[in-house]
Amino acid sequence: MTTLLHYLAEYFGDAANWSGASGIPTRLAQHFGYTLLAFVISVLLALPVGLWTGHTGRGGVLVSLTANAARALPTYGLLVLLVVLYGIGLVPVLVPLVALAIPPILLNSYEGIRGVDPALTDAARGMGMTSSQILLRAQLPVALPLVLVGMRTAAVQIVATATIAAAVSFGGVGRPIVDGLARSDYALVVGGAALAGICSLLVLAIFAVLGRLLVSPGVRASRD
Repeated sequence: MTTLLHYLAEYFGDAANWSGASGIPTRLAQHFGYTLLAFVISVLLALPVGLWTGHTGRGGVLVSLTANAARALPTYGLLVLLVVLYGIGLVPVLVPLVALAIPPILLNSYEGIRGVDPALTDAARGMGMTSSQILLRAQLPVALPLVLVGMRTAAVQIVATATIAAAVSFGGVGRPIVDGLARSDYALVVGGAALAGICSLLVLAIFAVLGRLLVSPGVRASRD
């Protein structure tokens, strides 16, 4: 523990690590750039499919098969394969991250909508709501806690795994880890790992705030 604290103090206490292209702010900005882009793509691909299949009740088997197939993909192996096929670039980095994030978003949005009380759906239909209105105004607010759990899981997985970008010469908080291992500079390794942990905790905090802001008090109370 003393050695670990020493490495942390050495990394974060070095003024050179707080400025320039290799500085902590730059690495964090790069890391969250990859994370945000992969997360947005994942949400755009998986969320509408999960919500609509949950609403219509059709395609549930396909959703499960797709999610399980994506979970089975080895993230680092897929990255290496894409680099071999297409060369160094942003796409080989994003594809494994998106594949990693799709299953929890897809499954949680599907299960969240399917878990809504049918009586609520019938009442909304009886009020003359269209199919889209029932989904967005009646079902989604009730399913939102579970949907947010899936999005939170995806975001944490992306932010934790985005360190692999450094393996193909990209930046982010994985860069200190890769460089530190190459140089046997364990202060860099520990510092990079600490930054990755901080990023994950920050994502958890963001989703905790979103949950308080977006989920209605009544729905929150029913799940407590």
